Amino acid sequence: MEPALLTLTTPREMGLSLARRLRELRLLKIWTRETLAARAGVSAASLKRFETQGKASLDLVLRVAHALGRLNDFAEILQLPPAAGIAELERRAAKPLPKRGRV
Repeated sequence: MEPALLTLTTPREMGLSLARRLRELRLLKIWTRETLAARAGVSAASLKRFETQGKASLDLVLRVAHALGRLNDFAEILQLPPAAGIAELERRAAKPLPKRGRV
């Protein structure tokens, strides 16, 4: 099974997988952590924590992706699901999403 097809079941697993891939991209460029950290505008310690523990702020992840030339990879995540049909498209057009959820 290809790594991209693995089902990651927890946020921790996803964080570690993303950290591993970003680390591999860094190494393909033959950059040290310090080089990538400087290019991304983040601390080397924060980058190390991300690469080893999978823990980072979204800002750090996006800055690192940008420095690696991979920021556009994030453009497709968390998209609304496609409409099931014409009726749903019409409903979405007639009634925009609420600004906040209700309990």
